[in-house]
Amino acid sequence: MSSQLLQIGIFTVVGFALGLTLLLLSATIQRIFGIYNPTKVKTEPYECGMKVFHDTKIQYDIKYYLFALIFIVFDVEFVFLVPWAVIFDIATNKTFLIVEAFIFVFILVLGLYYAWTKGVLEFD
Repeated sequence: MSSQLLQIGIFTVVGFALGLTLLLLSATIQRIFGIYNPTKVKTEPYECGMKVFHDTKIQYDIKYYLFALIFIVFDVEFVFLVPWAVIFDIATNKTFLIVEAFIFVFILVLGLYYAWTKGVLEFD
């Protein structure tokens, strides 16, 4: 067991080291061979020739981000329920799987109820 954990640890460290090395190598090559020639026109928000007539930074309501976050949570819920449904047919203890799924969905329904009572799902 400990040799397997050691192999997994070595594999993880080597993977991170290789990724970091490739990232640093890419940044170094870009600095050496890349062309960097900023001009006044290139640093403006729009290069198409349109004059900027107001500030380009727009503040969005936080409810949009909360709604997107709730969507991601329920999207991930689906990803967790698909493997459960796949192994349900071959499992020997189906009662445990059903109870486990109901607990999981119940926790998500509690989260949805909480978001609903806080008014996250209501737009003006």
